[in-house]
Amino acid sequence: MANIRDIKNRIESVKNTRQITNAMKMVAAAKLQKSQANIIKARPYADHIAQMLMTIKHKKNQADSRIFDDAAKAGKRALIVVTADRGLCGSFNSLIIKQAVEYLKQHPKSEVICIGKKGYDVLKKRPGLVIKEKYLGLFNEMNFAASAEIAQFIKNIFFQWEYDVIDVVYNHFKSIMQQIITVKALFPIPDLVESEGISVLDFIYEPSMDEVVAELSNKYINVEIWRIMLESSASEQGARMTAMDSATDNASELIESLTLNYNMVRQAAITKEIIEIASGAEALS
Repeated sequence: MANIRDIKNRIESVKNTRQITNAMKMVAAAKLQKSQANIIKARPYADHIAQMLMTIKHKKNQADSRIFDDAAKAGKRALIVVTADRGLCGSFNSLIIKQAVEYLKQHPKSEVICIGKKGYDVLKKRPGLVIKEKYLGLFNEMNFAASAEIAQFIKNIFFQWEYDVIDVVYNHFKSIMQQIITVKALFPIPDLVESEGISVLDFIYEPSMDEVVAELSNKYINVEIWRIMLESSASEQGARMTAMDSATDNASELIESLTLNYNMVRQAAITKEIIEIASGAEALS
């Protein structure tokens, strides 16, 4: 049985841990609130631009752009893997990495672009896997300039014919308790899931269809990467907030258990001392 001093030290240690996990939960909640506000602003714009490009593709206009190529005839693929730079967020990173590994099993010749340190640390050890580029430490200070740099790199490697398909795997933020693992096609532009509400009329493009498509595709990838990073950041903070809340509750339960054990050991020690004193007194008499 542990002595009183050991149990007391353990209680103090767990209390310190509870303070840390509770503080991390509060920090995650503050960051989550900011990320949610940014997502609300970014989602409608990103969705509308993607819808416009999908509509043009649905109408089968002969625009001179690679973004309308047939993905089924694709050759070389790249996968963008978006994870966190830090841990202590439950299964947030492990589920993304697991999904990325499944993708690589289906498309074994794919190369990888890592956004986030956790994914890079794991995937760089995978035999034969080529990591085309990595971006680390971007989630500490989220800004559009960082996502624009990534978007420019993706545009370059796609339009310079280095890859025929570029997909992304990330956590889509639904709620604090739920993040959805999403594998999404960036280039070429995916087909519309539903064609309801699409006008049967031809559009008039000004100055020209190719120029409109080029401008839309430029805006599309810029805002899509920004949106994906915001979704991932909010999902990370939601997962960390949930994990730290659970850790804080577990620490409280452990403190209660240790305190009960401490009281039992202390009571046993007092009882033992009383018995020894009584036995000594009886022996003297």
